Amino acid sequence: MKKYLPRLADGELNLRLQAFGATLIVGPKWCGKTTTAQQVAKSSISLQNSDMLASYQLSGETKPSLLLAGDKPRLLDEWQVVPQLWDAVRHQVDISSDKGLFILTGSNAVDETKIMHSGIGRISRMKMYPMSLFESGESNGSVSLADIFDGAQVEAHSDLSVEQLIFATCRGGWPSALDIASDSAKLLVAQDYIDGICQTEISSVDGTRRDVSKTRVLLRSYARNVATLAKNTNILQDINANGATLSVGAMDSYINALERLFVVEDIPAWCPAIRSASAIRSGKKRLFVDPSIAVAALGVDPRYFWTDLKTFGFLFENLCARDLKAYSQTLGGELSYYHDRYGLEADFVLHLKDGRYALIECKLGSSEIEQGAKHLLQLNQLLQQHNSDNAACPIALPSAMVVLTGGQVSYRRADGVYVVALGCLRD
Repeated sequence: MKKYLPRLADGELNLRLQAFGATLIVGPKWCGKTTTAQQVAKSSISLQNSDMLASYQLSGETKPSLLLAGDKPRLLDEWQVVPQLWDAVRHQVDISSDKGLFILTGSNAVDETKIMHSGIGRISRMKMYPMSLFESGESNGSVSLADIFDGAQVEAHSDLSVEQLIFATCRGGWPSALDIASDSAKLLVAQDYIDGICQTEISSVDGTRRDVSKTRVLLRSYARNVATLAKNTNILQDINANGATLSVGAMDSYINALERLFVVEDIPAWCPAIRSASAIRSGKKRLFVDPSIAVAALGVDPRYFWTDLKTFGFLFENLCARDLKAYSQTLGGELSYYHDRYGLEADFVLHLKDGRYALIECKLGSSEIEQGAKHLLQLNQLLQQHNSDNAACPIALPSAMVVLTGGQVSYRRADGVYVVALGCLRD
């Protein structure tokens, strides 16, 4: 039996099982949802078992409670195959005073049309991501995100080289890839993930048939625009220029399906009232749930980026987004970005549920650190000026300003800006 690598989601799952009758774990395929759930489940049923599928579906249509029998917590893996289970679980939780009865996993967003009740208060939802660098053992975890928010001093070093960072980005945070001995074979996992999305999942997610080649072209265009504010019209032009033909409505349908499959996960703009509304760019920033999807869509391998670090810089930003989401999850983290037409920006704004937030810039090389710090300090100054001019309605100042780098040294500058190597960071 292969060794289970602890996940950041372990603690959150245990906490939710103490508080709710059932917990739904959602996230992309292959990110480890089932394996994590199996660590605490006392019994389980895999609804995608082809040998039993017809029997499970018949039970779901006639008496879904039959599928709920077993030691608790009971794992219902890929529950959406038998959508009647949702209301059956909700009802079972309603009539029982016990907590931690069921764990549901799913790789598709919940289709609200298939269920009668939302499950609020009965079924808690938690998100899982592919493995962060800390979970995969490539970050030494010497710098805690929580400590940064608390203003702690930082002095740490990472042994992760740029070449290793590139490989980790191309391989992705897929747990199954870590069990493979050959580096070349590890890279096939993300490629196979793309193939599965294009050939099967893009259509099966909602029963709408979608073209394989058009899905590939769309993913490739998304990859070329990763970590940018590219508009849908720009992506559509790129798609149509590459031999595919999609209408605006069709492209929206494809993107919606990819969102439901947790393949793409764009982030919104942060729009504080420090400039006129027209000055702040408000489109979504294009991101994948894991940067390896972008690499696979582009059809390149790590060696390509050895001579094209500029392109890799965008993928590095996507890598930072993935890890920041994972590290901040227990803190209630929400990721956005700031960018205005004057060139002032923060690649990410990380808000926590306690009201604190951090301004974050992602800079691959050490030569760019000064520029990143300058942007953060200017934005902080703009916030201070706003508060000085609008004492009646001030905006909270950031608890931290951070430049995330692909370098090896982490420290706190005299001006208060943290410089943190991603190979040092943890939750």
